[in-house]
Amino acid sequence: MFGGVQLGVVAACIVLFVPMGMAGWHLSRNKMLFFSGALFITLAIGVHLTPYFPSVSDFVSSVQSVVVFDNREDSCINLVNEIVWDVKPNDSVSLSDDTKNGSLSYEKIWDWSKVGKIKACEFQRLDKSDASDLLNGSWVVVAGDSQARLIVQSLLSLVLDSERMESVKGDLFKRHTDYQIVVDDIGLKLDFVWAPYVVNLTDLVSGFKHNRSYPDVLIMGAGLWHMLHVTNASDYGFDLQSLRSSVVSLLPFSPELGTDGPVTGSVSVRSPHLFWLGMPMLINGMLNTEAKRERMSDEMWHAYDRALRNSRLLRRYGGPLLLLDIQSMSWNCGPRCTLDGMHYDLAVYEAAIHILLNALLIESHQKLGSK
Repeated sequence: MFGGVQLGVVAACIVLFVPMGMAGWHLSRNKMLFFSGALFITLAIGVHLTPYFPSVSDFVSSVQSVVVFDNREDSCINLVNEIVWDVKPNDSVSLSDDTKNGSLSYEKIWDWSKVGKIKACEFQRLDKSDASDLLNGSWVVVAGDSQARLIVQSLLSLVLDSERMESVKGDLFKRHTDYQIVVDDIGLKLDFVWAPYVVNLTDLVSGFKHNRSYPDVLIMGAGLWHMLHVTNASDYGFDLQSLRSSVVSLLPFSPELGTDGPVTGSVSVRSPHLFWLGMPMLINGMLNTEAKRERMSDEMWHAYDRALRNSRLLRRYGGPLLLLDIQSMSWNCGPRCTLDGMHYDLAVYEAAIHILLNALLIESHQKLGSK
């Protein structure tokens, strides 16, 4: 890995050997000294200004991390979010339904792109049987705000029959509450934890560590509440960095878990499958309150998105969590897929669930939940 020392050595070598090489081409002493000084000053200024340019800082950070948590940069796991959409008028919906719900007048069809490496990955939608086999015996925890609750709904809709799904909706959608369910047929334990702020997620992860009990799959995401009620991207970024430190402590090569086998009295050192539920694109003109339209502006959304990238929480930036890219899915599905500019049609969250399941297939080799 490249660190500050190594970069300093490289810079020093450039300053030392480039002028020497130029001297070998018989440049005058004054020209050589001028070039050497100019080169040294340029490098020094560049090193000191790098932290103030996000794109450069992101590049340096990514080089320093060398993708610690996923060094398969060209693998299918990094292409699993490449979803394309076809949103077109739905001729099967009556006019009366259109007036009740404008989004119903459009059919949302999604699939993975069929080009190049993405096609070669052979991503697929899993039916109820395949999803049940994959999640058999697993403990899944989904934590976050209303976006996370919609993810839970989509996952349950896949593994439950329609009758039972209708029976659980009442409890699942009680505002600002947790929810638990056990699907006995497949031994699936699913917990939803109401955690609208990142600090709530950090507390949740710390609780796993304290209890020495870890889910097989952990899906987390928060940001919308912080954007609305705190409206401070720097504070959000600080909270994300704290969460990252807490999540890293769950991984099997951390001092807390050890690397030689299970910790006494705990589960296996196999790390959970970790996912970050990205924020959706916000359509400001469709937001349903003045406070939301004022505080959740495009500028503020992008500031929060930069804070997420700079926190190095996501795997693509050297972190431990694989992104479920609700941003790109909601953007590509578009305004015809939302009524309030924030919560999207269930097709978006359905696509996210199938992205999750395909990622689990890749990472677990279909052994998820086996003990």
